[in-house]
Amino acid sequence: MIRVLTYGTYDLLHYGHINLLRRAKELGDYLIVGLSTDAFNEIKGKTAFHDYETRKRMLEAVRYVDLVIPEDTWEQKLDDVKTYQVDVVVMGSDWKDSPRFEYLRDYCKVVYLDRTPGISSSDIKDKLHLVKEE
Repeated sequence: MIRVLTYGTYDLLHYGHINLLRRAKELGDYLIVGLSTDAFNEIKGKTAFHDYETRKRMLEAVRYVDLVIPEDTWEQKLDDVKTYQVDVVVMGSDWKDSPRFEYLRDYCKVVYLDRTPGISSSDIKDKLHLVKEE
């Protein structure tokens, strides 16, 4: 069994997220999603619209996702790889060459997938803000 792991906030779940999860699942048999907790998002300077439990339930409903685990720190990734016997870590291409993931190559394969063009949570939030002002 090939185990794949990815991380993210997955706020305002959209088709770009679904595409990433589908493509990540295609790289193996079992997909684990490390979901940023509310406390970790605060450390990263992010504010999610939905709380952790809601985002977790949404991800668990996606057919490509086999397991959702909390992402509490930047440093936990190697422990996750070892604990869950991960073969492949997948991230969006905006993380390419990041030291936050590159060191994992000593323990598993690291793959960066291109984002889906024309969609992002930030864009959705910006557009919703514009609609609110009109």
